[in-house]
Amino acid sequence: MSLRWFAFAAGLSLLVSGSPSFAAAPDYFTGKTITYIVATSPGGGYDTYGRLIARFMQKYLPGSRIIVKNVPGAGNIIGANEIYGAKADGLTIGMFNTGLIYDQLIGRKGVMFDLRKFSWIGKAAYETRGVLLARSSGLKSFDDMVKSRTPVKFATSGIGAASYFDTRILADALGLNIQLVNNFTGNEGEMSMLRGEVAGQVGTIDSFEQFVKNGNGYIALALSGSDKVLPGVPRVDRYIKDEKGKRLIALLQGLSEMGRLTAGPPNVAPEALTAERAAFVETMKDPEFLSEAKKLQLPIDYLPGDIVATKMQIILNQPPDTVSLLKRAAGG
Repeated sequence: MSLRWFAFAAGLSLLVSGSPSFAAAPDYFTGKTITYIVATSPGGGYDTYGRLIARFMQKYLPGSRIIVKNVPGAGNIIGANEIYGAKADGLTIGMFNTGLIYDQLIGRKGVMFDLRKFSWIGKAAYETRGVLLARSSGLKSFDDMVKSRTPVKFATSGIGAASYFDTRILADALGLNIQLVNNFTGNEGEMSMLRGEVAGQVGTIDSFEQFVKNGNGYIALALSGSDKVLPGVPRVDRYIKDEKGKRLIALLQGLSEMGRLTAGPPNVAPEALTAERAAFVETMKDPEFLSEAKKLQLPIDYLPGDIVATKMQIILNQPPDTVSLLKRAAGG
C-alpha cells in the first residue's frame, strides 16, 4: 500500500478546483474549503481511500476546494472526535474505521462521539472478513482447527483493537479453542505465521491477499461477503450452533458491510448534507474514479449516507449479553 501511496501522492495531496458543470449540486460550497479528516497516518489504506474520494467529491461540489488532513491516534478515536466536534456547516467531514463501533459499545475511555448522531455521507467498500491459516501450521482446513485438542494460536493487534474483537467474537460464537497472541502491528502477524509461532489470523481478505498469493497461507473460512467473493471457501454459517453465535456473527458481518465510511458532525445543515451525499454517490459512479480505484486495488461497494445511517442504528442496537462479552474481551 505504501508503494501505491508514493505513486499517487502528488496527484492526491493538492486537490484541483471542482468542475462547475455539475448543475445538480447547489452553490452552497462555492468559494469554500472543506477539510476531509483521515483518522490515520499518511500512506495506509484509509488514507489512500480518503484522498481519492476527497478529490472526486470536490469535482461534484462546484467551486469548492477539499484538503485532506491526517489526524491519527488512539485507534482512530482522535480523528473521529475531531470530526464529531466540528461545526455543523459541512466544511469538516472525514473517514475512520469501523472498529470504533466496538469502542462505542464498550464505552471506551476517550470516545467523545456517538456514531448514531454522525451525519453520514456514505460508505465506499465492503470489507470481507475471513480466517487466514498458515500452510506451515499443519492445519489443512478449518475443520482441522475445530477438531484441534490443543489451543490454536492466533495473532491479533492490541487488546481491545478491532482484530482482537473480531477474533474473540469468532471464538465465542463458534466455541473454538483459540489462544490469542496480542500486540502485532502491520505485517508482524504474517511474519509470525511464517516463523511457525502462530497458526492464523482473523481480518479482512484484502489485507491477506499478498500472503495468500505468495503461497504462505489460505483463507480457511469466510466470515462475511458473498460466495462470489470467496468461491469454494466454507462459510461461517455452517458452524454456528445457537442464537448467541448468530448474534455475534451478525455483529461482525455488520462491521464488514460498513467499510471506508465518510461522515460529518451531527446536525450538518440540510443543504450541505444533501449536496455532500449527492457528491459522494456521483463519485462512486464516476468512471474515472472507478478506474483509479481499480489501479490502486481499492474495491468499491458503496452505500449512500441515508442507508448507512439506518444500518448503523441497527448495528449499535446490541443486547446486553453481547455488550458484556465485548467488555470482558476488552479487559483481556
